[in-house]
Amino acid sequence: MLRVAGYQGPSSILTQGLACLIKTLKSDGWQSDIDWLPNVTDHQEKAADLFASIENGSRHIGYMASGYLSARVPELEVLELPFTVDNRETALSALDRSAGEILTKAVGQKTGFHVLGFWDNGFRHLSNSVRPIQHPTDAVGLKIRTLDSALYRATLDAIGFQALTSDVKDLAAWIQQDVVQAQENPLTNYMGFELWKHHPYVSLTHHFYGLLLLVCPLAWFETLSQEERQLLAHAVNTSTALQRQLAAEQDAIALARMNDIGVNVLTKDALDMKAFHKCVELISFNASAQIPKDLMAA
Repeated sequence: MLRVAGYQGPSSILTQGLACLIKTLKSDGWQSDIDWLPNVTDHQEKAADLFASIENGSRHIGYMASGYLSARVPELEVLELPFTVDNRETALSALDRSAGEILTKAVGQKTGFHVLGFWDNGFRHLSNSVRPIQHPTDAVGLKIRTLDSALYRATLDAIGFQALTSDVKDLAAWIQQDVVQAQENPLTNYMGFELWKHHPYVSLTHHFYGLLLLVCPLAWFETLSQEERQLLAHAVNTSTALQRQLAAEQDAIALARMNDIGVNVLTKDALDMKAFHKCVELISFNASAQIPKDLMAA
């Protein structure tokens, strides 16, 4: 039995990516049955539970934001440097070549995961319930929810927020209960979790470019036959191409929808981007110094 799982709803580009992977495996003749749980949070699991179940081998394929692993695999911080990606195609192309190979090797050496591919989680932006954020001073006094990444927290703290971490399962509840007044996510998540109902202010800061790791247990992967690896590689390549296409398309679709429903959207040219960049200069410098030079170059 091949067990596949994710942690987002049916309309998510990640759920659609996994659906494509499963469909491709079946059409290519994958021999074992496939059990698919699209959203573990519907069954009262946390996203972190999914990651643990993949690493221990009780599930076989799923996705995770790279930031969840960067404490264990410091090389992944190359994907978390703030304000460093301007073009998603350039970043993804690098990950399809030597940069991805270096990161895949590092993950395999330091965890129980094997990286099958790199998925596009979109540029991350700010939303909040209080006021438009045009300058870092507008962030002062606001608590912001982010994922469990030390570099994410340090970046947001430097901008002026008080950064707090929660599992994605608790994101909507934290916002509804005013535990935090702000959050940062790709637009597809802002719309998918219906955060616009509580956060009418969005700033398109592009402060991080989110990458997802499509992962499986390393020990399980090493047991696969050559034929099974070829089938899996074809399914990964097919689903990755679709997922990345959907990610790019969803940015435009989400932005149009946000404008239709009256979200107050500030684009880059309305923001003091120089001030945002200035806030994180030291953090970026220190983090970059810890990343292997060959990986930075790749």
